[in-house]
Amino acid sequence: MHEELENFERSHVWDLVEPPPNCCPIGTKWVFKNKQGEDGMVVRNRARLVAHGFCQKEGIDYEETFAPVARLEAIRILLAFAASKGFKLQQMDVKSAFLNGFIEEESARFPDRVYKLRKALYGLKQAPRAWYARLKSFLLKSGFVMGSVDKTLFLLSRGGDTLIVQIYVDYIILVMSREFEMSLMGELQFFLGLQIKQGLEGTFVHQAKYTRDILKKFNMGDPKPITTPISTNTTLDADEDGEAVD
Repeated sequence: MHEELENFERSHVWDLVEPPPNCCPIGTKWVFKNKQGEDGMVVRNRARLVAHGFCQKEGIDYEETFAPVARLEAIRILLAFAASKGFKLQQMDVKSAFLNGFIEEESARFPDRVYKLRKALYGLKQAPRAWYARLKSFLLKSGFVMGSVDKTLFLLSRGGDTLIVQIYVDYIILVMSREFEMSLMGELQFFLGLQIKQGLEGTFVHQAKYTRDILKKFNMGDPKPITTPISTNTTLDADEDGEAVD
């Protein structure tokens, strides 16, 4: 919790001010979560102060909320491209990403004194859009070119070198700048539920952890492995009413 509040102070997220007339403050609450690694082990305990976005009123507290995110197909294409070129993909995470996004609307909390937000807060409906706009603006000013189809893909070419940035909210694949404080997570191994293994022979993508989580959810955490989905003694009859195929 102290780390989260320190992030607020460092990013200058809000100012404590007198409530303006007819102000309708937006409440907040603490959300606690365990962050897991690709092996399912807890790697970090996280506390996040979020806004009561469900109290916001459209046209008053927010306008546009849409923010593009990378499609899974785009991630696969990037993996295939990197494998064909022999590139090693790296993964980075922007710390408290939404706290970097500027908001145009006024949001406040507390009855006697209120915090007037300078930047977005987790839980606000416009927070993802504000963060994407800030990141996109910085990348374009730095010389990157945004993809014509995938608006979360950015490329920078200088001489014979090409830098590729694929973003999914606050997760970034491959390259990022020093504009924001980054926590480098190292070689891309776990992304959006996909486990990724990069080697000289190619790139292997699987979902072993996701499969184990599903089995555990349905109380099948310790199943006995079998080589076939049905018994080998099962007799399969021809489908007399079925349509013949070549």
